[in-house]
Amino acid sequence: MAEQRFYATGKRKTSVARVWLKPGTGHVTINNKPIDQYIDRETSKMVVFQPLALTGTFGKLDVLVNVHGGGVTGQAGAIKHGISKALLEYNPEFREVLKRAGFLTRDSRVKERKKYGQPGARARFQYSKR
Repeated sequence: MAEQRFYATGKRKTSVARVWLKPGTGHVTINNKPIDQYIDRETSKMVVFQPLALTGTFGKLDVLVNVHGGGVTGQAGAIKHGISKALLEYNPEFREVLKRAGFLTRDSRVKERKKYGQPGARARFQYSKR
């Protein structure tokens, strides 16, 4: 019989993370690299591990992630969202805990587009009476 794997997709800003969970020893691999090689910031690593720590599955599941787009912080948020959704596939009883923590809600904030005739999204050229 094939090994059991749980899949979900997470998104944040322009980052998209495809996440697979499988029973194991707690290895986290992002784009075929260990998490320590891929993510430098401790805060970003903490964000990635939040759903696992909250549900008590830290060290029990191996996490395989394929992520692209955006920056490091957006990718960490996308991975967190994907892990949270994959944990629901693994055990639906985690729904209440993850929902209360806000990990299942996709953070829809994205950069506002620049408008024509202006230097930025909200900025205006300086007004001069003369």
